[in-house]
Amino acid sequence: MTATTAGPGKAAAAGAAEERKVAVVEPLYVASAGVVSAAGLGLDALAERLLGGGEAHDEPVGEDAAEYPPRPVRAVRGLDVKEHLGRKGTKYLDRLTSFGLISCKAVLEGIEVDGARTGVVLATNTGSVSTHSTLLHDTLTLEKPYLVNPGRFPNTVMNSTTGQIAIRNGLRGLNATVAGGQTASLLAFRHARLALSLGRADRLLVGGVEELSAPAAWAWHRTGVLREGAALGEGAAVFTVQPDRPAGGELAELLACESRFTPDPRDYADGLAVAVSRALERSGVEPGEIDVVSLGAVHQRGLEAVERRGVRVALGGAPSATLRIADALGETYSASGSMQLAGLLALWKAQPPVTPVTALITSVGWDGNAAALVVRSPR
Repeated sequence: MTATTAGPGKAAAAGAAEERKVAVVEPLYVASAGVVSAAGLGLDALAERLLGGGEAHDEPVGEDAAEYPPRPVRAVRGLDVKEHLGRKGTKYLDRLTSFGLISCKAVLEGIEVDGARTGVVLATNTGSVSTHSTLLHDTLTLEKPYLVNPGRFPNTVMNSTTGQIAIRNGLRGLNATVAGGQTASLLAFRHARLALSLGRADRLLVGGVEELSAPAAWAWHRTGVLREGAALGEGAAVFTVQPDRPAGGELAELLACESRFTPDPRDYADGLAVAVSRALERSGVEPGEIDVVSLGAVHQRGLEAVERRGVRVALGGAPSATLRIADALGETYSASGSMQLAGLLALWKAQPPVTPVTALITSVGWDGNAAALVVRSPR
């Protein structure tokens, strides 16, 4: 990123403002991707689902499957953790950590890693809701509180997944967990861009992870935030992000990522429009150059209209094409921004564009946060 300073006086301030206005960020490159979703493992499985193939199941899985509310669920199925990670140290892994570890194993495959200069920036909401609820239940129902399973305690920490990723893969660089609700994944990409620009790392694993559980499903169901019939989802999408173009070619270029907080719900659409306009400006991209918009709030009552209005304001009209990843994978909340990026990459890999495509990923939350990321397909 480019920083500018100005001397005193209105003319200097105006000049500095103009200089900041035209400052364009250098692209970051996505070298690889690891995806765990209801579509299966990897970008190919996701592309098949998005292009109309693959079978979509709407029933929950796991020991608490019978306790879910009457709502469609797009769960990750048939995932044998031991097959992917081995038996050692996997006995007490929750779904959240398992998704993160498996996606990161895929993203690092075939890459020579400098552990000292490689880090992790991962988005989540509260960590593993299922682990929290299980320990709380055991504490209240067992004869003595200290009889709860101690092996589950590490998973109650919000940054447990990033810690496990770093330990298992020997990554000693920056290690950050970003909790930002609906916009968490895009905030993670913004954090990663800042860290890389400051030289905190040479390469970062960036993405988001979310798990399904009966308690979380009931929370969504009772609040009435989601449209009737909207499915809940889970999974992880993690990407290798670096400032240097990969020798084997990139999956995408990440341009600017901007965020905005708006305290008044009546102004949420305007807040998103500001975030989008800033991201376009910092990317050196005109509104009319956006070929497709990947929307994040497509299943949320009220927010869906807010997001569409904010995008229209920023682009000067409705986008020519949209991608609704939640229709295929369900609502993945803090991991949704990463899944939105994964969807774009999956389609570009399956059907390479004839000419470079410029995409916009948007996210807006009920807490007033909004974010936008500009992405370009491989040249």
